[in-house]
Amino acid sequence: MSDPKLTVTGGGMGEDSPVRQAALEVEAHVNDGGWDQPPRLFALVLTGDLLAAQPELADELGAPDSYTPIEQELPADRQVEDLLAEIGWPEEVAGCAVVVERLTLPAEAEDDLPDDPAAAAEFAAQHPDRQEMRIVAAVLREGAAHVAVRPRAPEDAPLIEGPDLVPGLTDLVAGTLADDA
Repeated sequence: MSDPKLTVTGGGMGEDSPVRQAALEVEAHVNDGGWDQPPRLFALVLTGDLLAAQPELADELGAPDSYTPIEQELPADRQVEDLLAEIGWPEEVAGCAVVVERLTLPAEAEDDLPDDPAAAAEFAAQHPDRQEMRIVAAVLREGAAHVAVRPRAPEDAPLIEGPDLVPGLTDLVAGTLADDA
């Protein structure tokens, strides 16, 4: 809640791009599984590279200049934000996307948020204006990023998206792609 990695800022969809399409594909895939899911991590591989290695997948994959998400296993006993600091990708991975579900609070509630993480989580869980959100942050090695945020309620709430919505989380994801990661 007071974690800057999960602060939602900005607005607007941003321009359509391959990283936006990858983020939306991941969001749609995870959304099909409903709510209350653990964090999920996807490598983003240039579809053309995947087709070159496995041409038999041509009927299942998109355009060669798009990105194909490939889900990775995550240990269940660790916070994904901590794991991201330890992950590095081989150069064949052009980007990655992470999916987390989090409680968010209105900005005016941050002044009352306890410093203790456990107390802050309890405060957020009990706050009358809390909202559950699913956040997908996708970043490419070359720096392009896109975030999709889906509120849990109301059911017909529109997807919120743009390149700068959750900059702290986007920075953590980008860090996994650094040459020294």
